[in-house]
Amino acid sequence: MSKSPESKIDKVAAHLVRKKSITSWDAIQMYKATRLADIIFTLKDQGWDITTTMRYEPDGIRYAVYRLVSYPKKGERNV
Repeated sequence: MSKSPESKIDKVAAHLVRKKSITSWDAIQMYKATRLADIIFTLKDQGWDITTTMRYEPDGIRYAVYRLVSYPKKGERNV
């Protein structure tokens, strides 16, 4: 039996554990994940503590930076 492919939620979760933060542009480029806010919502619902900071570019474009504060250890998820 082959291993099932890793979901975008799993990829974003692993990224947060490794890098501690992610933006929508990061998620699109690295994982083709176009709905990062929904993925973050799902992770928060599973017990992940993630903060959101809004950033502004000089041209007025705004974007969210999601930062990992803590995550549930194996077996602690709220699922």
